[in-house]
Amino acid sequence: MSQTSAPAAPAAPPPLQGAALALGTLSLSLATFMNVLDSSIANVSIPAIAGDLGVSPGQGTWVITSFGVANAISVPLTGWLTQRIGAVRLFTWSVLLFVLASWLCGFAPSLEWLVAFRVMQGLVAGPMIPLSQTLLLASYPRAKAGTALALWGVTTLVAPVVGPLLGGWITDHISWPWIFYINIPVGLVAAALTWGIYRERETPVRRLPIDGVGLALLVTWVGALQLMLDKGKELDWFSSPQIVLLGVVALVSFAVFLVWELTDAHPVVDLRLFARRNFAFGALALSVAYGLFFGNVVLMPLWLQQWMGYTATAAGMALAPVGVFAILLSPLVGRKVAVWDPRRMATLAFVVFALVLWMRSQFTTQTDMAHVLLPTFIQGAAMAFFFIPLTTITMSGIGPDRIAAAAGLSNFVRITAGAMGTSIATTLWDDRAAMHHAHLAEPLSAGHGPLTQALAGLQSAGLSAEQALAQVNRLIDQQAYTRAADDIFFASSVLFLALIGLIWFTRRPPRLGPAAVDAGGAH
Repeated sequence: MSQTSAPAAPAAPPPLQGAALALGTLSLSLATFMNVLDSSIANVSIPAIAGDLGVSPGQGTWVITSFGVANAISVPLTGWLTQRIGAVRLFTWSVLLFVLASWLCGFAPSLEWLVAFRVMQGLVAGPMIPLSQTLLLASYPRAKAGTALALWGVTTLVAPVVGPLLGGWITDHISWPWIFYINIPVGLVAAALTWGIYRERETPVRRLPIDGVGLALLVTWVGALQLMLDKGKELDWFSSPQIVLLGVVALVSFAVFLVWELTDAHPVVDLRLFARRNFAFGALALSVAYGLFFGNVVLMPLWLQQWMGYTATAAGMALAPVGVFAILLSPLVGRKVAVWDPRRMATLAFVVFALVLWMRSQFTTQTDMAHVLLPTFIQGAAMAFFFIPLTTITMSGIGPDRIAAAAGLSNFVRITAGAMGTSIATTLWDDRAAMHHAHLAEPLSAGHGPLTQALAGLQSAGLSAEQALAQVNRLIDQQAYTRAADDIFFASSVLFLALIGLIWFTRRPPRLGPAAVDAGGAH
């Protein structure tokens, strides 16, 4: 395995200097920014997209999950594609195809077409982030690798802050297709600069076999499982033959996938990495935590816009402060992860996430903007201590010849968990809201209590019986969905505390030198 992974290669090109270095960093950062932005910009626009395309907000979340699943599937292929095509060509083509997919998303006439184009967008986005890191590190002298990754890291932290703000403003003041159209000028500039600066620095190309069967099985089981989660509520779960079929396909193809990948000479994902204790527990903790985090990130703007009367812009503002602590603390975490025990750092992140979600579980229909902002602000600290320490734990002890495979597999599991976390959170939200609605409406059907008095008061104010009932029903729905959101926030808080145990099943990574820290932080 190591022989095929490390062939004799020509000497690496010298680092870039001056204007070429500045423009190269800018082009790679722009492409990364555009990619990360697209994973968060749609969050606050889902109600507008769903309303415009005539579907429910729950179905609208497919716009997020389809991108995530397609992105996850394409990430493990990055290494193979790079060696077949070359890093510079692959990166440039990925950016250009991303621009094309963004343009098509804006023109989508229905949810089905929008989801199809988001799948295309996710597939071509897979290689962009790992290759931007690779090309950036090759642009700087080895001693400046930390600076290069710090610059790159800022873009990945700023994009989730700008995404909801920009998405909300565009949705309110222009129209939702423009959340996709804005990628076009950014992507074209990034592709032109990258090709102009890096085309003479192309990486060696060689022919490698592709695990076609493994790839087909991967697409089948992930696609079937995600479809089952997305359509389950709509089709009443396992009372639907379609959901049963999707479940069987997902289970069988996953079982065959496991056997095939463990026995194939060139697996599309190297599952043997899970035999390593740190990789197994580190990747599991990172992925489940990311699924919880991302599910709640999608749920918040849905609740704020549907039941609290927030505009898309206001919902974006309520999510934006998460970047303040994340941007301030990430450089510190990057420096100290070699000195401090990363398990303690990750534990701190999970405790803060649990605190933030507990604070959100206290939200009521009377909660004001200041109380919505406070936990979001605190959450930035958790994000800073989340990715770098857990990635360091997961990657520790893995040889250079397997780092790329480990990074691809870890990212695949994490991104897939994020998409599934979104589906599970929104489904549970609807289910819990239906239960709370039934409980809250009981006194009304019994003909006593405050709701009955409110109904009588509305009718005496001149509303018809139907209008008064609709008004009261809306109030009950608002309470029900708020309590349901609180349930999910509280359960997520408890799960974050439970996940701390997984971190402590790992061994403490050895104290690392600066170069090793940079390599860990890069993935």
